[in-house]
Amino acid sequence: MKVLVIGAAGESGQQIVEKALAAGHAVTALVHHPDEYHAPAGVQVKTGDATDATAVGQAVAGQDAVIDAIGGKTPYLSTHLEQAAAKVIVAAMQQHGVRRLIAISVLGVGDSKEQATFFYEHLLLPTFLRGAAPDKAAMEAEVQQSNLDFVLVRPPYLSNDPATGQAHVVTGETKAHSITRTDLAQFIVEQLTSDTYLGQAVTVTNT
Repeated sequence: MKVLVIGAAGESGQQIVEKALAAGHAVTALVHHPDEYHAPAGVQVKTGDATDATAVGQAVAGQDAVIDAIGGKTPYLSTHLEQAAAKVIVAAMQQHGVRRLIAISVLGVGDSKEQATFFYEHLLLPTFLRGAAPDKAAMEAEVQQSNLDFVLVRPPYLSNDPATGQAHVVTGETKAHSITRTDLAQFIVEQLTSDTYLGQAVTVTNT
């Protein structure tokens, strides 16, 4: 499968690229600053801003799927980056007939607040994530109102610990504590060829 990873230079994006390659996919990475991105062998690199319709359209053309791994470095500041990028990505996919979109959201958006621990809901969301969470929610809305085959993935706290191989979806009031970036990446790449969670927003966690 030909897969475009937007936000490939980020910590999660890099893991996604590695996992997609390992799964045998042909990977294209769209990055804003290519001089700062060390692409693995075999990855095609395209340069552009994720809110630039021309750059995104050129990157999306010819792909089978898109993974939106955009994540800001200052999640405590108000921003509309994710919403703006989602609008551009959805439009480009519709224009070029690309159906499958996997996007990283965050725990606490929508009904996933039920899965948040007390610490996460009352300390992290109102402080460290106070800018990112509303933008992620707006991004989700853009994706959900599209006609695409999407999966929205809502991780809790992300760690750089070694993979556990235990990533799983939780529902209801089951609490999600944390997930490694590697396990998150593996789950996301699996959604490229699975229909299990199509059209859904899911909380994925190790514990």
